[in-house]
Amino acid sequence: MLDQISSVFFEEANELLDNLEEQLLSLEQNPSDLETIGAVFRAMHTIKGSSAMFGFNSISEFTHEVESAMDQVRNGIVPVNSELIGLMLKARDHVREMLDCGQDIPQTLAANSQTLIIAFKTFVAQNGGTKSDSAALSQPEPSPEQVNTPSTSPASTFRIKFRPSKKVLQNGTRPELLVKELTEMGTATVVSFSDSLPPLSKMDSELCYFYWDIILTTQKTENDVQDVFIFLDTDSKFTIEKVELNPEDNHRIGEILVDRNDISKAAIDSIMQEHKQLGQILVEKQVISQQQVKSALAEQQHFKSLNNESTSSIQASSAQSSIRVSSEKLDLLVDLIGELVTFNARLEQLAVEKNISILKNLSEQCGRLALSLRDTSMDIRMLPIGSLFMRFKRTVRDLSDQLGKKVELVIEGAETELDKTVIEKLNDPLLHLIRNSVDHGIELPLERVSKGKNASGTLKLSAKHQGGVVLITITDDGKGLDKEAIRKKGIERGLISTTDELSDSDIYYLIFQPGFSTAKQVSNISGRGVGLDVVKKDIMSLGGSVSIESTPNKGTSFILKIPLTLAIIDGMLTQIGNTKYIIPVNTISECLFFSSCSENEDSLFPYTKVHGKNVPCIDLRTFFNVPLPRPAKSEVVTIFTQEGIFGIVVDKILGNRQTVIKPLGKLYQNSLGISNSTILGDGSVALILDVFKLTDMIIKQVKSN
Repeated sequence: MLDQISSVFFEEANELLDNLEEQLLSLEQNPSDLETIGAVFRAMHTIKGSSAMFGFNSISEFTHEVESAMDQVRNGIVPVNSELIGLMLKARDHVREMLDCGQDIPQTLAANSQTLIIAFKTFVAQNGGTKSDSAALSQPEPSPEQVNTPSTSPASTFRIKFRPSKKVLQNGTRPELLVKELTEMGTATVVSFSDSLPPLSKMDSELCYFYWDIILTTQKTENDVQDVFIFLDTDSKFTIEKVELNPEDNHRIGEILVDRNDISKAAIDSIMQEHKQLGQILVEKQVISQQQVKSALAEQQHFKSLNNESTSSIQASSAQSSIRVSSEKLDLLVDLIGELVTFNARLEQLAVEKNISILKNLSEQCGRLALSLRDTSMDIRMLPIGSLFMRFKRTVRDLSDQLGKKVELVIEGAETELDKTVIEKLNDPLLHLIRNSVDHGIELPLERVSKGKNASGTLKLSAKHQGGVVLITITDDGKGLDKEAIRKKGIERGLISTTDELSDSDIYYLIFQPGFSTAKQVSNISGRGVGLDVVKKDIMSLGGSVSIESTPNKGTSFILKIPLTLAIIDGMLTQIGNTKYIIPVNTISECLFFSSCSENEDSLFPYTKVHGKNVPCIDLRTFFNVPLPRPAKSEVVTIFTQEGIFGIVVDKILGNRQTVIKPLGKLYQNSLGISNSTILGDGSVALILDVFKLTDMIIKQVKSN
């Protein structure tokens, strides 16, 4: 039962907190943005109400105090400044810590709650506000009658149908509190239904037998109304329709029933020929239920009271345009589509072998449908990279305060889309590069002014599509990399010699070597080069690459090339002995016949001629210890890396294939040179090569010689 509560409450609360951080940082840049102020207030209000509903009283009591402070900000009593934003960010982090602890809040967190509450009350008092009270925590229960709230500006009217599941009480949800919260939002008419109520002898006290129709006129938005149901379990249902009031028209009961889709207009027209009240006739003929008439009459009375018995027409708004789907379901969908792609490949192969024209046509149609379905499913998994970029606003703000610097984070291309799996794996490398740029790239304000720069530094995070990859750039306007210092350090460590002629990019790339650093003093935040080898490995594990551009006193740019998705890739199918292997196409430079320059043909690391240059290779037949006889002619796939061109020698190159990635089992996860697997059209398994591990082996061999 707790797992079901967690899947609803904790997931939604954490999402609210993620959005809250972004909203607070945006509010700091634009303190007069009333819409953002309202969004911050609503987030705290929602967490307060939902945590109380699920029994998290510590969270509810703390967020009530924060909500009270934001209410005074919303009413223009207390101003928005950096101190308030800092307190709100601390409160946001504190709520997340309490969520992580669940019901058992340790004493230290309880003490922190009181400290922050005092800080909020002090801030409010010092800025012309009034102390908060606890009235909001003890509101009286509403009566299922019409509740009137004065309105000073034009309001919207919503028709709400709330159908809680019978087991909603077992999930810890109290549906009557949700109805209560709706009535507090404006003028509300509530109709409760109990026709599902069984005899007393058959009643189960743990089940909910009631449901409600609510007509609500409020100054709140439709999103505010939806937020009331944000933690509702998936078995419960609700609909929200916006009703447009027009005093020129009449509110007849028949029109209301038709508008609510309870009955057709044709049925109304035929029944109207009888000389009885419409509701009575409809119930007698069992066209609709007594409950539906009751709800429609309540709605009619609601409109009459709002318009002083003048009437209006009703137009339902469109249905919700989006739904929430768990990432596990999306992963399963892609897996099933991968199976469909594999099945279609087998069908196509069978059609060719049997030479049946009808089967060929069917396989072609199936192939087009499978391709369209695959593209659609991949689009569903794509997320704007802005969801990742926005997380770093808080990082830059906190680092700037800690280091005594002024740094502005500029985000470009936030709408650029990437597979959600790729986005998740990009967080750590991007975080490390940003910390390095703020700590060692951008100078202190006095140093920047002495160089004729603006005292405030700029860190730009941008993304854009470039072919089949996404180009992510982290650029600072700091002092740039010290090329001579890097070269000197590389010589000291034996990575290069004094006679080596290296390009600027080759010299800069030395900082990605393990433990490489030119910093005289390594800070506890980051050290330029310390840990950047991990960044390189993380990016390469995604099938991407990283490069550096730097100009003295102008700044440094880290450029990342990342594939769009890790679920389905273009692969080059190769064969060694009786086993087939896939090489990702985005890593391939050329495919050539292999001509060995080495004396020993069975060498693990032979050389081959490519455009007149000796290229080091790895012979996979020797690497995998294949016992079958070597073919008369071998082929080589050259791989482009930051360190240069390297070759992978195979028996035969079979051609390009759409590859659905299948993860290896735990037993094979550490297999050297193998990253994943895939299923071919004939049902056989092909292994996907880890080209970066293989090229690393070649590089180590070359350096050891």
